[in-house]
Parts: sequence; C-alpha cells; structure tokens
Amino acid sequence: MKKILYIILASFVLFGCTEKLNKFPLAQMSDGDFFASEAGLQAFSNSFYSMFPGDSRDNVRDGMIAFDNCDNIYGTAQLKEVKGNRQVPNSEEGWVWTKLRTVNTMLDNLGQCPDPAVRTYYEAIGRFFRAYFYYNKIRVFGDVPFYDHQVGSADADLYKPRDNREVVMVKIIEDLEFAIANLSSEHTVYTVNKWTAMALLSRVTLFEGTFRKYHNYVVPDSVKNAHDAAWYLTKCAEVSENFIDNSNYKIYSTGNHKEDYRMLFAADKFADHAAANEVILAENYNISYGKSHNVNNILFATTMGCLGMSRKAVASYLMADGSRFTDKPGWETMQFYEETQGRDPRLAQSIVTPGFKRIGESVTQAPWFTSTISGYQLTKFQQAPGEAYIHDANGKSDNDLIIFRAGEVYLNFAEAKAELGTITQDDLDKSITPLRSRVGMPAMILANITEADPFLINKEWGGYQNCKNPVVLEIRRERLVELGQEGHRYNDLLRWKEGKILEAQMYGMYFPGPGVYDLDRDGNNDVYIYEAGKLDESVKATYKLELGKGIFLSEDTKGMVNFHKNTPGKWDEAKDYFYPVPSGEIQLNPNLVQNPGWTI
Repeated sequence: MKKILYIILASFVLFGCTEKLNKFPLAQMSDGDFFASEAGLQAFSNSFYSMFPGDSRDNVRDGMIAFDNCDNIYGTAQLKEVKGNRQVPNSEEGWVWTKLRTVNTMLDNLGQCPDPAVRTYYEAIGRFFRAYFYYNKIRVFGDVPFYDHQVGSADADLYKPRDNREVVMVKIIEDLEFAIANLSSEHTVYTVNKWTAMALLSRVTLFEGTFRKYHNYVVPDSVKNAHDAAWYLTKCAEVSENFIDNSNYKIYSTGNHKEDYRMLFAADKFADHAAANEVILAENYNISYGKSHNVNNILFATTMGCLGMSRKAVASYLMADGSRFTDKPGWETMQFYEETQGRDPRLAQSIVTPGFKRIGESVTQAPWFTSTISGYQLTKFQQAPGEAYIHDANGKSDNDLIIFRAGEVYLNFAEAKAELGTITQDDLDKSITPLRSRVGMPAMILANITEADPFLINKEWGGYQNCKNPVVLEIRRERLVELGQEGHRYNDLLRWKEGKILEAQMYGMYFPGPGVYDLDRDGNNDVYIYEAGKLDESVKATYKLELGKGIFLSEDTKGMVNFHKNTPGKWDEAKDYFYPVPSGEIQLNPNLVQNPGWTI
C-alpha cells in the first residue's frame, strides 16, 4: 500500500493542487488509515484529475482543452484519422483501463471509512470520474466492457465481452445522478462539484442522443428497457435547463463587447477572476509550483504545427448585424482586410485581425505567416507574454485552461431542444442570447430562420450533408463559433455522422496572385508572394513566400491558401467513426469483438 501511496502523492506534482489538497498532513498517513480517513480518500481521489485532457494539439481521441485540429482549425500535419492508412494497433491506442481500476479501488474500499458523510462524498467523486472515464470510452470504441469493481487476474470478468453501449450509458447516467445528488453545490473552480456533474451529464446525453439519431442506431432486442435518441435528448434538455436556472453560473460579461470573450480564455487564475462565474471546472496552472502548459508557444512558434483557422470557419461567422457573411457578393474572393470588417466580434477575439494587439501591449500586429498555415493566426487562450516574454517560451504558459464552462451547457440545451423539434424563442433567449449579448451580437430570432443557409450545407466547402434543419444548422454555427478551439469539434462531427466533411479541401486566406500585401493596412508590407525565379530583392515585406514552396494556392498562382492541396482527407463511413480494438487485447480476451471494418 505504501508504494501506491507514494505514486499517488507524486502525482500531485504533475497534476497540480486543488482547493482541498493542503488541508491534511498527507506525509503522516499510514497504510492502515489510507482509505479510513478523509485525508487518505482525498489524496487518493486527487489522482483522478489526471483523466482530464491537457493542451495537446494532435490527439483528438483523448480530447484537448485549448485546441481543435479538425475542419475548423488545422496545421501542417494532417490528422491521422483522415489519412486513410490507419492500422489496427497491437496494444493501447486508447484501450487502457488503469485509471478505471484506480477509481474502482477507492470505491471498493470506502467501507473502511467510518464517517457516512465522507463515504458518500467520495463515492460521488469516484462515480463522477467513472462516468467520465466511460463516456470517453464510448466515444472512441462504442461498446465496451463495464466494470464497477476492481478486477483481479483471477476474476472471470476480466474475460467478459463488450457490453452494449446502452448498458454502459445507463450506468454512466446512474453514476452522474448520484454525483449530482451528493456533491457540493459550492462553486469550486478546481474541483468537481454538483454542477460539474450536471455539465458532464449534459454533454454525455447530447452526444448519445444525436449519435443515435444521425447514425440510426437501434439497440439490440437482447438489451431490455432500452432508450431511444429522443429520451437522451430530453434528458439533456432537462439537466441543461436545470443548470441554467439553478446553478448561478452565468455567461461572463463586463459589458466590453470587444474584449470579454477573449479575456475569458486569457484570464490567468480563475480563482481570482470574475470569469469564474462562467467557469465550472478548470485546470490549475502556475509556473511557480512547476505546472505549466504550452499554448502560447504553439501559437507563435514556427515548429509547433503552424495551426490556423480554416477559411470555412472564418466564413461561418456572421456579420455584426446578424446577417450572413456568405450572402455578400464576391465573398469567395474577398481578401483578408475586407472579410474581417464588421463581423461577429468573436472572430477578432479568436484570430489576429487588423488592429490586433497582444494583451498589455500597444503595438498592432498582422498575422505571423511563420506560425500559421492558413494565414488566420489563432489567439484564443493566448495569455499576456509576461516578463521577458516568458510565457511564449516552450512549456511556460500558465494561465488556467477551461475543462467545463457554462457556455457549453447553454449550447447543449439549445441543440437538444432543436433536435427534439420543441425549441421556442424563450429557449433561445435563455441560451443563445446571453452568448451573443456578451459580444454585442443581436439575438437569434426563431421566426426568421426559415431555410437552411446554403453555405452550411455546401459539400464543396465541407458543409453538413446529413442535416437540413435550418434551426439545428444555426445552432451548430453558434457552437462552432462559441466553442471553437476548445476540443469539441471532432466529437461533434462523429455524433452528427459528418465524417465526410473531413474529406473537403482545407483552405486559408485568399490571394489574387503574386504581389505585395499589407494585410492590416497599417502601411507596412506583410506578405510578398512571388513565382519561382522571379524574386525581387528590392521588395520589403515581413514574409517573402515563393509560390509552390513557401505558400500553396488553390489555383496555383492565385486562390486560397491550400497547403494540403495534394493530400485530401479520406474517411471510411463503414469504420472510421470508431477506433479499432487493439489486436493484442483480442488475443488476450477472445470474447472481445473487433469494431466493424477493422482488420489486422
């Protein structure tokens, strides 16, 4: 037991402190009272927080806090999920159960604690994390074996088959409802509480309801009392509305339409920031105790994938008056300065646009073409540079990163109601309107949404092919804009059965041809594009890019930036919505069945 204790305590250095961490003399714990005391249970359960994602930008399977890498944001390296050459791995690749065993270990040993209130609280903590663990397994693999206890080497359950996803989803919901009933209702930004469990239940039921609807999933007859898509969507609408009405979390706003959205993600410490009114749970970072991440470096470095927003995503943002940008004549060939004027203010708070200044600085900047593949340089989650630009260094960012926030729950509510066909203007006013009001955008008016935006369903642009409901589409637009770069997009495409979107060409800024461009019109040349052998050394510009080498355009000598022009994405509808079960696991347990379409 001492070995386990040392491992758990060591993990605190890696995963950071929480609000309860330092209240007990952990170093004085002995084997005998490890699960018998609140101190021991607290120490053990703090390791569960390592389940939450970090700032990874290249692993959509496990999720990420501060980046998408999908159709709205992309980099020099394509997702392995769309290369068309994935193979069945021999081991791991997400099929790892260590963290579940840790949770079940605590739950199985709660009887050692004599205090019933403490036992109940930590059971709620354990069941929250078990639900979180299994939700992520369902997303990735579909059917998985469900374990609610420790499994030893001699346990027959070690060789059980995969349980149907309905069985697992019911267990997830039971766990979360227990957590909701027994966790604290106090707002605790770095530890899970009742409202975190409600936010997770909102996320889980929306995923499952829309997955079943768009994949036409039918539960086998062998599973009794199964629920359909509408049941899950209704559950999502109910828990989300309960959260909105009763949690006292609000959409963060100071009335500064041009800064509030940006500062929600750039805030250093939510424990000391008014944005905590929206943030349900965040990852706590602080360089002073050795815990930091790499977001600023990813946004500025030339060797970190050069992520950028796609032109499709940029075009999806509405005009500031609520009209559609893609209804404007000639939008397809509109250049950077013109296309960024008069838009939804969230665009200028998500990417570098004309007049952009870093937090705390007075000098304007144009996009860094050495740091973005598309020309649309990301700024969301970018914190102030810090003394001697320390936060821009590799692994030296330390602003808190959001795991759950109220804005997502508001969007979940609106989407669930729209999918059920029961949404009203009152529903929009309590969900979408606060998000838009933060940035000074007009409300979404249900009566005005009478037909699908042609751009949102345009296949060439990577539009949706399995949904033509205009209200649902507008809420999806809002979700892309509001939650962009927060790690949701790939999972959204999975549940909507829109994987084919990832085969569409990935575009960036439009350039009419070789020449010199002052992107932000500040009087300084930002980009000089020239053809091979025609470089004019006398031209002064920040970035000198040779066609076909330093920059690739969709029509060779003109068009949109098109880095992956010759390597379009590939998506197999028959298999790519799930990851394969590792072959080694099937050899160890012949009762496991491989996901459809995957062969060794």
